[in-house]
Amino acid sequence: MTTHLFARLAVLAVFAALPACSSPLAEQAGDTAATPDPTRGLAIETALAREVDNVPLGSVPGTITLPPEARVAVTAPFPGAAVRVYVIEGQKVRRGEALALVRASEPVQIRGDLARARSVATLAGARAKRLAQLAQEGIIAEARADEAQAEFDQAHVTVTQLSRMAALGGVGADGTMTLSAPIAGRVAHVGVETGGGVDAITAPFVIEADGAWQIELQLPERLAPAVRPGMAVEIMLSDGGAAPLPVGGQILAVAPSINPATRSVMARASIGATPDLIPGHNVTVSIRGSGTGIAVPQTAVTRIGDKDHVFVRKGKTWVKRPVEVAARGGGEAFIAKGLAAGETVAASSIAELKAMSAE
Repeated sequence: MTTHLFARLAVLAVFAALPACSSPLAEQAGDTAATPDPTRGLAIETALAREVDNVPLGSVPGTITLPPEARVAVTAPFPGAAVRVYVIEGQKVRRGEALALVRASEPVQIRGDLARARSVATLAGARAKRLAQLAQEGIIAEARADEAQAEFDQAHVTVTQLSRMAALGGVGADGTMTLSAPIAGRVAHVGVETGGGVDAITAPFVIEADGAWQIELQLPERLAPAVRPGMAVEIMLSDGGAAPLPVGGQILAVAPSINPATRSVMARASIGATPDLIPGHNVTVSIRGSGTGIAVPQTAVTRIGDKDHVFVRKGKTWVKRPVEVAARGGGEAFIAKGLAAGETVAASSIAELKAMSAE
C-alpha cells in the first residue's frame, strides 16, 4: 500500500514539471532575439549623392521656333497666273529649285519697251557721236553736241532699267517666269493653285531653312532674375523608344519685363540642329547655372504630402528626409537643399519604403 502511494506521488511530480519544459523557444532562450528588419526582404538599389557642376537653376516650358532669318517668302516680280505648281507643303527643296511657272502680260510689254529703248539708244548714240565730231571741227556749236550726248545718256539709262526688269524672275519671251527657292529647306506654305492668280504683294510660297532651331521660354517670376544670356540650356529628346538624348544650346535673350497675364518673363534660346524637332513642338528646358550642387537618380525622389523626399540610409534603416529639388533632367534630380554629397539614398523600392514610413 505504501509502495503504491509512493509510485503515484512520483507520477504527479513528473507532470508538475512538464509546464516548465513546454514553454515557447523564444521564452526558453530569453528576450535576447533582435527585432526583425522590415526592409530585409526588399531588393533596394542604392546610390550616392554626388556633387556636380553647372547645376540647373530650374526646368521651364518652352516651344520650338525657327530663327527669324530661317523663313523666306518667295514673291512674283509681276502679277500673273500660275501655269504650273511643282511643289507641295512639307516638301524639301534645294536652292534654285523651281517652285512654279507663272505667265504674266507685263513682262511681254516690258520686252517690247526694251526693244524700242535699245533702238532709240542706238540712234541717240550715233547722233551724239556725229554732232561731237562736227563740234570739234567748229561746224556747229558745242552746246548742240552736249544736248545730243545727254539724250544718249537718258536712252542708255532707260535700256538698263528695262533690262533689269525683264531679267526679274527669269522672264521668258512669252511672259513666263519661274519662281525658284532662294534657300534650301522645306516648303512651309503654298498659297497658289494651278490656274490661280499670283500678285506682286502676297507671297505664294514660304520656305523654312534646315538648320538650328530656337526655343521660346517662359521663365517664372522667381527664376527670371537669375537667367542671363549665354547660360547653357538642355532638352531631352526620345530616340525611337531608346534612352532620351540630350540636346544643348544657350540663352540668347531675356525680356526686360514681366507679362502681367502669365506672371512670366519671355526668353529665347538657341538649340542644336536635330531632325526630331518641328516648329510648335512643346519641350521642357533645363537651364544650367554656374554653381555646384547635389545630384541623385530621379527615381530616388518621391512626393510625400506637399514636399519632395528621399530615403537616406542610417545604419541598417532608411529615414525619409524632405529635400528641395532645383530641377530634373537626364534621369537625375538636382537637390538644392536637404542632402549632402556622399550620403546613400534608396534608388528603388521607393513605394514600399514610403508605405512603411506611413505605418
